Amino acid sequence: MTDQGGSGRTAGAFDIRVVIALLFAIYGVVLTIAGFVQPSAEVDKAAGVNINLWAGLGMIVFAVVFVAWARLRPIVVPEDEPAEESSGQ
Repeated sequence: MTDQGGSGRTAGAFDIRVVIALLFAIYGVVLTIAGFVQPSAEVDKAAGVNINLWAGLGMIVFAVVFVAWARLRPIVVPEDEPAEESSGQ
């Protein structure tokens, strides 16, 4: 493990894992809604499996895992330390 003790800020909303989780959550919600409202003829085409519903739920679970990962292991952005200026003399 790396030492991440208080020596900087976290990336927060700019963490790429949060952005990916948001995209998967949006697509997951859309697929889940599509899974609930699609006619039974579409489910019969897929051998009786409601693929949209299961894929949507899987994407939502994936998004939750990514957000949990980002919260439990945040990326620490080191703070800039002011450089000591040396006089050339």
